[in-house]
Amino acid sequence: MSRQQLERHLRKLREAREIMNAMKSLAFMETRRLTQRLEAQRALVQGIEETAAELLAFHPELRPQPAVTAPLILLFGSERGFCGSFNDRLLQALEPNYDGTERLIACGHKLCSRLEGDRRLYRALDGASVLDEIAGTLNRLSDTLAELHAGASGLHLRVLYQDPDAHDIIDRPLLPPFQAIGATPTRHGCPPDLNVPPAQCLAEIIEHYLFAELHSIAYLSLMAENQQRMQHLDGAVRYLDERLDVLAQKGREIRQEEITEEIEVILLNSDMASVLSSHDE
Repeated sequence: MSRQQLERHLRKLREAREIMNAMKSLAFMETRRLTQRLEAQRALVQGIEETAAELLAFHPELRPQPAVTAPLILLFGSERGFCGSFNDRLLQALEPNYDGTERLIACGHKLCSRLEGDRRLYRALDGASVLDEIAGTLNRLSDTLAELHAGASGLHLRVLYQDPDAHDIIDRPLLPPFQAIGATPTRHGCPPDLNVPPAQCLAEIIEHYLFAELHSIAYLSLMAENQQRMQHLDGAVRYLDERLDVLAQKGREIRQEEITEEIEVILLNSDMASVLSSHDE
């Protein structure tokens, strides 16, 4: 490789490094934004669960029954790449736990491309690359669930996503809801004063709960994705730094060889000039 070719290669590697470093910085900023949003979202979900617990404590006949049908599996994958084995781990967690009778809803372009041709795939949805796109993703998801009568408590919905705190795949039931809520009132000893029938009130609580939980899960998944993207890109940037150092050293060696050759030519020409001068004398 000539020095000119080496310099062109170095320029391309430096440009790639700048792009990857910028992507890593963006992933870090998204993680910070998601951390702030998650705190408020968790408080919202907790408030809804406490409200549902109060209602079900005084109206146990409304408690949703455990599902007996094949589950609908919702997978939160990545919309973009550069996040290592993010989607691979989701698919690995899916295969040993289900028998193939379930239907799948996949969120995220990169994940959906991996499931292309899978007979279980019911709907492939665009995911969110940044926090501001989550609302659009969940609106599309809500329309899909509405097609499947998501408001009915009989729907069996499970969600697979990556948790940034546990650093693992979470497989949790979402519908029927409130399966872990006990029968004892959490705060008050008297029935809640309702303006609508209890069944209608519970249906509205479930609707709010589902949307709030999906927001929390989408935030967690996107945070885990960005954390893995930072790790993946950090490794790539370190590799490029090492490669740039090696190539820069190679460039210096080539330049030294060129200088040595130039000196040798100068000395040779000087010797020839001296010989010719002596001959003339």
